[in-house]
Amino acid sequence: MVAAVALLGGCGTGDDTKATTSPEAGPTRADSPRPSPSPTASASPTPSPTARSFVRGVYFLVDTRGGLRLVREMKDLAGEDPGREAVETMIAGADDPDYASPWNRATRVLGVTRTGNTITVDLSKEARTANVGSQGAAMMIQQLVYTVTEAVDPDASVQLLVEGRSPGDLWGAVRWDKRVSRQDPLDVRVFVQIDSPREGTSASSPLVVKGDAAAFEANVPWRILDADGTEVKTGATMTAEGMTFSPYSFKVRLKPGTYTVEVVEDDPSGGEGGKPMTDTRTVTVR
Repeated sequence: MVAAVALLGGCGTGDDTKATTSPEAGPTRADSPRPSPSPTASASPTPSPTARSFVRGVYFLVDTRGGLRLVREMKDLAGEDPGREAVETMIAGADDPDYASPWNRATRVLGVTRTGNTITVDLSKEARTANVGSQGAAMMIQQLVYTVTEAVDPDASVQLLVEGRSPGDLWGAVRWDKRVSRQDPLDVRVFVQIDSPREGTSASSPLVVKGDAAAFEANVPWRILDADGTEVKTGATMTAEGMTFSPYSFKVRLKPGTYTVEVVEDDPSGGEGGKPMTDTRTVTVR
């Protein structure tokens, strides 16, 4: 199971928006190219209302062998103001009990607007309250950046305001007074991720499992546990591409019941690099 996050102070010092985690060795790879910024456009609000909902990832935190990492839950957003709704969902917390969000739940979203290639998120003063160290603070920044850009535009950068003003020093650990973009996902995301089924949902057999992984040689081991924790099925699937985040999927036939689906980071080191990263979902098969 993915460990729940224990966010503690005193994890080091951070003094600017470049604060980042320092994960242990991940998959061997060439440096991933970073996306080029979208062309600057004239001022415009977040996408205009639509009548149909859509699905986007909202990001939370987990504790891993590489320190705190981002992990996402797929959420249905109404489409009327997806950026605002995504941030509100992030602050409210995850359905998966293994995921954490250190943002103060009393925080209100005062506005999410877009001007050119910048998304501005304005939060209430409660956003200043969080009990985290420097690594946790840096990951809170990326949690917000990944969440709102996934809902609006992954290539955009994000400026945070608190009560309409640049927040400056935050959480006793970082300073946010400039626009911030997504960091390389290999530096901040958990290496194996289940997107479907969602936590606590039901499905028919064969159960279809889909997700995203940065897998060594594209290999993603998995297993199914019953309600008693007994392993009932095991296997492995392949991502579309190795050593970078890429989709995977597999099907498994199961009798009616409640199960835990677990995907695991392939570990050619035999544990020398620390406990492999995992992700789980609890699902009921009809």
